[in-house]
Amino acid sequence: VSALARLYGVEGELSEVARRGSGSACRSMLGGFVQWQRGERPDGRDSLAHQVAPETHWPELRVLVLVVSGEKKQVGSTAGMQTSVDTSPLLKHRAEAVVPERLALMMRHIRERDFEGFGQLTMKDSNQFHATCLDTFPPIFYLNDLSRQIIALAHRFNAHHGRTKVAYTFDAGPNAVIFTLADTVAEFVEVVRRSFPPATNGDQFVRGLPVDSATLPEELLAAVVTEPVPGAVRYILHTKPGPGPQLVDDPSQHLLGADGMP
Repeated sequence: VSALARLYGVEGELSEVARRGSGSACRSMLGGFVQWQRGERPDGRDSLAHQVAPETHWPELRVLVLVVSGEKKQVGSTAGMQTSVDTSPLLKHRAEAVVPERLALMMRHIRERDFEGFGQLTMKDSNQFHATCLDTFPPIFYLNDLSRQIIALAHRFNAHHGRTKVAYTFDAGPNAVIFTLADTVAEFVEVVRRSFPPATNGDQFVRGLPVDSATLPEELLAAVVTEPVPGAVRYILHTKPGPGPQLVDDPSQHLLGADGMP
């Protein structure tokens, strides 16, 4: 949408155009921290995204994506959400009574760069979303056993430190998205490496932004790393909040060649 708008000189609310494709697309039209507004109009044209804060607002915030499965989901997110809307009383309560208050609270945590509040609310809301999946009939299972092991690992890590150092969230799939701060990345990545030792790709286990090495204290290992599961996590992607769509002028970075072919 962004590229076509730039090509044809289209002006206006591109988030609304992207929303016709998906909610993720409308959010991705903006960088940094973005809220997708539900809207009130029957045609959905006021269901738009707007930026809460730019990507530069919280420079210490980091994101670790723990990829555990590349398999196709048994229930797609769009079909699953429609079934939840039709059958889950918990989802109705969540949409009407829980989400509006949590959205306001989350935006405050982001504006204040309050990681303790941000992390706690992130985990609680992820848990409740997956509770609505279980409340759907027939129930939907996006998390798997490894997802639950990662959840338990995050809680053990936080309990050892006595505060929220990492926060997990899961969308409609088993891969974990971990939020943390820059000074925690190296230690937690090493905890994940010890908990889920890479089977074959040790040198490519961590991708994206560089991660320093870390030595773990014995008391942390004893409290957090229980029974390692080799090969369970395929790789970790280390990244951070970024900008919206960018125009790439360097031909070496293009996905297509001069002939328009991949």
